[in-house]
Amino acid sequence: MRVLALDTSTAAVQAALVDLDDDELFLTSFRREIDARGHVEKLAPFIEGCLADAGRTVKDVDAVVSGVGPGPFTGLRVGMVTAAAFADGAGIPVYGVCSLDGIGANTRGRALAATDARRKEIYWAVYEDGVREGEPQVCKPSELPDTRADYAIGEGASKYADELPMDAEATAIYPDLVKLVELASPRLLAGAPSEQLTPLYLRRPDAQPSKPAPSA
Repeated sequence: MRVLALDTSTAAVQAALVDLDDDELFLTSFRREIDARGHVEKLAPFIEGCLADAGRTVKDVDAVVSGVGPGPFTGLRVGMVTAAAFADGAGIPVYGVCSLDGIGANTRGRALAATDARRKEIYWAVYEDGVREGEPQVCKPSELPDTRADYAIGEGASKYADELPMDAEATAIYPDLVKLVELASPRLLAGAPSEQLTPLYLRRPDAQPSKPAPSA
């Protein structure tokens, strides 16, 4: 099974083709660029580039997996809309996975996975040996509750390393697309119905409709 994986929940614009063979996964092609404002311009060319690198076409893709956040409204929406449109156009299923799980599910011990939520905040979740505890949250690093995490990982942890127990050996880490496919693999292998992607925004978008002018 050949899977197109996408994630735009962070400053990283990411696309990959991943082959799923029973319980084995193989990264066939991959594109990533760190550009918090480049999701719209770069994602579609990245998809085309991944297909070209692998010598494949849209018809060779069997399913799509998309990170569903949490993430800033505009960037996250680009990836999810693109994933849904690609799947619809190709007549294949699409599945959503929490983007933070693409970071935290690769950890050992007790870890805090954190991404940049802007507004001086982070999106975060705690993982015990790669298994998430509870639902993702958003807050300022200074308002983080006692998570008992041994270390923090992710671009949010890197940005606020002076306030979080950053893993000394880690740099900014973004959602792992192969891990997202692995987490979706039970649904993929079972031929589960295509999903309606639901974004994990966790808060209202920055852009708000303007208020109507008061009537005279």
